[in-house]
Amino acid sequence: MIGSQPVKVGDWHVAACESFYSLTSDTVSGKACQGLACFVGRRLNPGNWERACSQPGKLYCLGKCYAGPATDTTTLRPIIGVHARQPVVLERVVTGGARTLQAFLDRDGYRALDKVRRAAPEETIRAVEASNLRGRGGAGFPTGRKWRAVFQQSATPKYVVANADEGDPGAYIDRFLMEDDPHRLIEALAIAGHAVGATKGFIYLRKEYLQAQLALSQALSEARAAGFIDGNTGFDLEITMGHGSYVCGEETALLNSIEGRRAEVRQRPPYPTEQGLYGRPTLVNNVETLVCVPWIIEHGADEYRALGFSKSQGTKVVSLNSLFKRPGLYEVEFGVTIRHIVEELGGGLKNGKLKGLIIGGPLAGMVPPALLDTPFGFEELRAIGAMVGHGGIIAFDEHTSIRELIEHVAEFAAFESCGKCTPCRRGGQRLVELAAAGEIGTAEWREIDAALLATSLCGLGTGLAEFTTSALRHYPEELAPCFA
Repeated sequence: MIGSQPVKVGDWHVAACESFYSLTSDTVSGKACQGLACFVGRRLNPGNWERACSQPGKLYCLGKCYAGPATDTTTLRPIIGVHARQPVVLERVVTGGARTLQAFLDRDGYRALDKVRRAAPEETIRAVEASNLRGRGGAGFPTGRKWRAVFQQSATPKYVVANADEGDPGAYIDRFLMEDDPHRLIEALAIAGHAVGATKGFIYLRKEYLQAQLALSQALSEARAAGFIDGNTGFDLEITMGHGSYVCGEETALLNSIEGRRAEVRQRPPYPTEQGLYGRPTLVNNVETLVCVPWIIEHGADEYRALGFSKSQGTKVVSLNSLFKRPGLYEVEFGVTIRHIVEELGGGLKNGKLKGLIIGGPLAGMVPPALLDTPFGFEELRAIGAMVGHGGIIAFDEHTSIRELIEHVAEFAAFESCGKCTPCRRGGQRLVELAAAGEIGTAEWREIDAALLATSLCGLGTGLAEFTTSALRHYPEELAPCFA
């Protein structure tokens, strides 16, 4: 790297990068999804599932989990509802969206950005800190702390990045935020850029979201023409398309991908807030996290903090898969019980008996029916071995065995591993072999789980171990024959 730009490399480097991705030279056209949400719903449309399994290559999520098993031609929209005292995230989406600049301006769009640009950056940082907003993409890290860490760096240039690589099977929240309310993300990134001192921003968008790309591209053109970004603002944005890699949802792998390098997870420290994109201070937040910020600026940190409960403030959008009677997107306040989400919002299952839930992505702990009264919150879910994660909620019933579930998730993790760390690269594949042989929970299995938890570089390896560990804990009777 020279200065703030990458050094051009030879053809061998390009080939090595392209070989990493599953969609470099392929498209989603004509594809069917074989992600976890579609897997547990495969009996709802056996033809689509057979198509997914027989097609060349793997495609693990199309963002249509509410209609799974889905294909690229599935056009059905999910139910969208707000069940909070105030809508924060789905404010415009729930009423049909604001896809054009004029529609956005008619709904008070860019008012928060104007307010921020007339104030000192420190004021915005303090507002985000005071709101107690936490990351909506995984671990729930305090957003204000991350913003301040970039703000305090003296090195320039600085960057802000929207992680729009919504790859968790079962999650389709960011997809509809970008398709139906694209200017909100642009406004949020411009606010973040002003606050931390960044002059350039990137939206890293997964290739599977072609409609989101069209919506965002049009919105960027409108925002530039109207002078909200670029021009005299000192801040501009561009879209970078992914090429099919789940691990790019991890922020350091994502940054490598933007730089044109192999999308492997980086060792930390240093953290992206110090040395991120092109070695410069970089703020990375996921889409839902960012779009909360304009609301906080407009309504105040106190009003935002009044929503939710305990250490989980504000609202969270959850996405329910196709096994529910009412699959869709629901904005809820933290503190409602999981049972309320499943039975009152989702209406329970279409048919069959609920066997369990996977919340926050496939690489997380399972929630059996006995724990449905757990409040939906960061610490509360962690206490039962689960996580909020991205907010996808996948229900599965008696038509899916725990052994099948484990084998599917292990195959997913092994396929998507970047290969950077040995436990994930070799351990994931070995778990696939053991699962196929019916040897789940053996001494070797538990040793691999322990190694994944202790030494994996990112959440892919640790999440796989947490998933299998929770399966052994909550469904021991069903898995008992495998122990032998």
